[in-house]
Amino acid sequence: MSKFTLAIVAGASAAVGAATTAAIYGLSGPRRQEETQTINTTGTTTPSTTRNAPAALPIRRDDPTVPAVPPVDPSGVFQYGFPGPVSDLRAASSLTSAFDRAKRNPHWVAEHITPASLLIRSGDRRHSYFAEDGTIPEKFRAKLTDYARSGYDRGHQVPAADAKWSQNAMDSTFALSNMCPQVGEGFNRDYWAHFEDFVRRLTSFYPSVRVVTGPLYLPKREADGKWRVSYEVIGHPPNVAVPTHFYKVIFAEDGKMGGQVSLGAFVLPNAVIANDKPLQDFEVPVEAVERASGLDFAGLLPPARRKRLCQEVSCSVLVKEYAERQRTMMTPPPQKGGMPPSTAFTQR
Repeated sequence: MSKFTLAIVAGASAAVGAATTAAIYGLSGPRRQEETQTINTTGTTTPSTTRNAPAALPIRRDDPTVPAVPPVDPSGVFQYGFPGPVSDLRAASSLTSAFDRAKRNPHWVAEHITPASLLIRSGDRRHSYFAEDGTIPEKFRAKLTDYARSGYDRGHQVPAADAKWSQNAMDSTFALSNMCPQVGEGFNRDYWAHFEDFVRRLTSFYPSVRVVTGPLYLPKREADGKWRVSYEVIGHPPNVAVPTHFYKVIFAEDGKMGGQVSLGAFVLPNAVIANDKPLQDFEVPVEAVERASGLDFAGLLPPARRKRLCQEVSCSVLVKEYAERQRTMMTPPPQKGGMPPSTAFTQR
């Protein structure tokens, strides 16, 4: 396991707080006025009241025949509203996502690409515009003004180039609920874009590729030896968290019912990355991403169906200049029976 993977696992462990201990609430029976009888000198009984009469025998708290009546109702707060957390689920034509209201970024965004979806060219990003997501309550959503003069790009989690099969599909990728603040030069417009291109080119070998992408906020060890999470917040007032890292979990399917799935997980820092940096340096076990994010990606995928993606194909990026990439977006996958396109990876 790489040092980077260990940092993810250790950082995620450091972020877990101590477990809360439950206290046992015991009630002793209150002393009450008891009406007793006293015998007078005439032999008749007369009622009298004493404050010192003992209470009835105490009820055992563990007696299954006696229902416990708690003295409080914590759930009564729900009459004023459910505190949460709430993950706003968005199901659009090109993606499905869950939104993190506290950080104004998605928890995760899922997409599905196929050779057919990438061949259709009905969408044009020149007709798409960044927009706030009106389905998220106004006080929790990211706003266009939050990104203004922030120094960060509005970084797509599902790329627009993956949704060219219709204009509506492409438009849906431009909602800010599909965005995170990303370093522009050297990352969003460079290495991250090459990584997205690598994912598209997987359709040369797999008939179905599913991808989950999202932000991470990972700890780092400081000079005093302690691990701390620190990230910038942009906006007016500060609203949108700037992730320290981003992940992609890739499910490359063989197209057969119950077939094999080539699984790959990658974590990249939100920083300038040299184009000659090997993509495989960012490969981590999917369990490391799950632990760091608190999400479950492959819990229902049996080990017998899993393959390691980077053992099936060469995990490396094909570097293009940004201007050229904007023009071409991607090389179309091969037609059935045709020659595969020129790529930076080969099938093993």
